Parts: sequence; C-alpha cells; structure tokens
Amino acid sequence: IINLNNGGCSPATRVAQQAMGRYLELQNMAPVYYMWRQLDPGVENVRRMIAEDFGCSPEEIAITRNASESLEICQYGLDLKRGDEIVTTNQDYPRMITTWKQREAREGVVLKQVTFDVPPPSMDYLVSRIEQAITPRTRVIMVSHITNRTGQIFPVRPICELGRARGIEVIVDGAHSYAQFPFKQEELGCDYFGTSLHKWLLAPIGTGFLYVKKEKIPNLWPLMAAPETQKEDIRKFEQIGTHPAANRLAIAEAMVFHHSIGVERKAARLRYLRKRWTDRLSQLPGVRTLTPTDPKQACGIGLLQVDGIEPGKLVGDMWNDRRILTTPIITEGEYAGIRVTPNIYSTLEELDQFCDYVEEKVRARG
Repeated sequence: IINLNNGGCSPATRVAQQAMGRYLELQNMAPVYYMWRQLDPGVENVRRMIAEDFGCSPEEIAITRNASESLEICQYGLDLKRGDEIVTTNQDYPRMITTWKQREAREGVVLKQVTFDVPPPSMDYLVSRIEQAITPRTRVIMVSHITNRTGQIFPVRPICELGRARGIEVIVDGAHSYAQFPFKQEELGCDYFGTSLHKWLLAPIGTGFLYVKKEKIPNLWPLMAAPETQKEDIRKFEQIGTHPAANRLAIAEAMVFHHSIGVERKAARLRYLRKRWTDRLSQLPGVRTLTPTDPKQACGIGLLQVDGIEPGKLVGDMWNDRRILTTPIITEGEYAGIRVTPNIYSTLEELDQFCDYVEEKVRARG
C-alpha cells in the first residue's frame, strides 16, 4: 500500500508504538493500580512537553483524543444566545460545521460560512473575506490554520487581531498545522487551538490537545461535567471517565522523535515532496493543482484537479489498480479534486508511481 492520505491519519512512529505496547501491557496487569496510580500521573510530563513545544504554559494544555474533541469543547463550551453569529468558512472540517449547525438548530445561533477563491489571490484577500462577514452580532470566529481540503494556510494572526479588536472569540483548528511546520502560540494570538497528534506528529491514534488561554478557562464549559473545584483548571476538559493511559503517555516518544528530526527540516521535506509531484503533473493537459505554490501558503498537502475524470472514480481506480491511497475532495459548485498528503516517510519512488498512474489516466482520457 502507498499511503498518500496521511492527512486523514498517519501511522505512529515505531518508538511510539513500542512505548504504547509497554504501557498497555503494564496497565492491564492491574488497571486500578498501574493505570491510575502509576501511569496516569505521567500525563503531566506529556503536558509539559506539549506546552514547551507549542510555547505556552502547561496550565493551558488539555490532553484530548483528537482535534474534533478539542474543538467541540470550545464550540459547545462557549455561552451563546439566539441570534449570536459565528463566522467560519466553507472549507472548515465537516464535523466542526455540523457542530455549529446543531447549535444553530437547537439554540438559534447563526452560522455564516465564508467562501473564497481557490486558490486565493493573496493572504490579505483571505483576511478581508473574514472581515467582510463580521457584524455587531459576531461572537465567534473559527478558522482552520490549514484547510483539510486544499492545504491552504490561513493568515491566523491578522484574523485573531480582527477578533481581539472587536471582542470576538477566535478558535483555531490546527489539526493539520501542528507538527507539519514551525510556529508558536504567540505567533497565532488565538484564544483556543485544537489539534490531533495522530496526523503530523505521528503519535498514537486517538491523541490530541486543546490550548485554552489561561484567562478563558473559567468561562469555558467542559464537554463532560467537571466539579466546581476545577472551574479554573485546564484538566476539567479531560474529564471523560475511564480512559486508557497508554496512548497518551506514548505522545512523549512521538515528541522526542519529532524533535530529533526538527520541525524546520520536516516542513522543508514535506514542501519538497509536494513540489515534486505538483510540478510534474501540472505539465499535463487539463491538470492543475488548487493549492498555492507559495510556501507561505502551503506545506505538505496538495489538491489535484484532473479535467474529465471524476475525483471519486480516480481515487477508486487508483486504489483498485495500484493500491495507492488518496481521498476525493468535492465542494459542489466550486471545485473538486483528489487530496494528496505524503508524510516524511513517503519515498520518491512512491510519489513517482502515483504520478505515473495519473499520467496513464490522462493519456487514456485523450
């Protein structure tokens, strides 16, 4: 199998898998002792490691199961009234859009989804599109740091400044940005940031984190009830009942592996891989990439459009014929293509096989 859908989920590093196996074996010897008394306290070390890497206080980091859980804590945890407006884009993750639509149906809040050209003419254009959607009723802006659909990097800092100047909460979906390219929390300036760690950090499946600015913690409700004594404690967002310790602790090994490579080198490799296949396939007739070529606007994710071939069919044929994994991306009435997301373990030979197949399909199309 050639996995070019690492944006969906990446394999954990071998060292993380091995660590998780050791922790899993230990916790099953006597769970109430080894899991709760010996292993669970170790999550504080993981919290410190994430905080140091992200550039914030450990008291602003909650360990979660994925980006969806992290973001839904914010989406459901903010007090909103009927008529309050939420500004997001039509390229945000479907689960997050569904969450806002549920609040819209139940509580009467108003969801406004901004559209924009793909690819956009500039980063300033993206900021202006968000700004144009803001009204006196806007209470929340939610934006993806990198969209899962095209790989477009958003100018988060100026969008956060827009929100802060108007007293608007800003939630950043960092599912695809964290550990893909270098940045710190202070460079974003957001109130909330949620991510998965089983994508670009290569941590065990079912790991993520939520950043909440310290002063925002008391007024953000947890997704599951927590005692009043935890009102100002970031750990209130981790109250989900009995949960495994093994995958959470193995985040540490994934982080060490990540640092051993270096996020700058990692980002450079991912950009190189994307450029390699996009440069080659963009030369074909009726083939274009909908991801910007500017490295400030994209990293490892790319969206490929092939005229005359339906994305779902191309993805299906590629899997059936060559066992190459990609995923179709379709936005009705706007654009459609296949998303290609190699990771640092992807080889040039694998990308060449992918390109060979697309070239064959284009020739057969005529």
